[in-house]
Parts: sequence; structure tokens; C-alpha cells
Amino acid sequence: MQRVTNCILIQHNKVLLLKKPRRGWYAIPGGKMEPGESIKESVVREYREETSLHLQNPELAGAFTFTVHNAGEEIKEWMMFTFVCNVSKGELTEHCDEGILEWVAQEHVHELPMAEGDRKIFEHVLSKSGMLYGSFSYTNDYDLLDMRLDPSTP
Repeated sequence: MQRVTNCILIQHNKVLLLKKPRRGWYAIPGGKMEPGESIKESVVREYREETSLHLQNPELAGAFTFTVHNAGEEIKEWMMFTFVCNVSKGELTEHCDEGILEWVAQEHVHELPMAEGDRKIFEHVLSKSGMLYGSFSYTNDYDLLDMRLDPSTP
């Protein structure tokens, strides 16, 4: 099973997001864990690789399982560990191989095109405290089939 870490960096009431070219969806910067890495080591490394920013004291905000299904068969599964952070050091890179980095006002994040699971994660992190646990099931085209969240959200 693939393991992924990402971080919601919030500074000056803005969130740094990554606009992915394939779908035009916004995502949380991060990426795949390397063998032997802790989830915190992974998020710091991945975030720096994508943004050139050095996260300062990221805190775990959520742990999630994702599955993708095609014709009722599970074809992909991964775990994602989402952190939140309010302080970074360094200068934002001008070029990211993964897409376009963009600071977005917190109040506008919910208006952006993104995976529905990410939308629920943002709702929690931007308005509540504490850990969010969840499981999301998608079609091969990333239409949400099912989700379970703890604590549950409307």
C-alpha cells in the first residue's frame, strides 16, 4: 500500500495549494513516503521538494485511507497523512514540476475544483481542531462513491 504525506500551510489567512495540470484540480502539496521515513520526515522533505519551503513544526491533522474502484473492483489503495502548519522558512520556488503553486485566501478554498475528499479535509482543518480520520472510495474517474469520517461531518 502506498503511503503519502501532505501539509496544509496557512499563513496570513492564505493556504498554499498546488493546481495539478491533469484535471485542473487543487491539491495539498506533498507526496510519497520513502522506505524507512517517519511521516513527519516525509512531509518536511516532500513539502521542501515541491515548494522550496521548510515547514516549522507541522502537526498531524488527519489520517486517511483512499481506494479507487473500477467496475466494482478495487484497483488502487493508499494511506494519506495530512499535516497542518503555520510557519515556514525560505522562499517559495517559482517552478514546481507537479503543477502551479498558488496562495489562496482561506475563505475561497471551498470554491475551488478539487477531489471531494480533499474538500472534507479542508472543511475540518480550516474550521475545527483535533484529528480527523477517514476513508474515501472513488471511481476510476475520481467521483466519490463513499466516505466515512471520524469525527463525522455533515
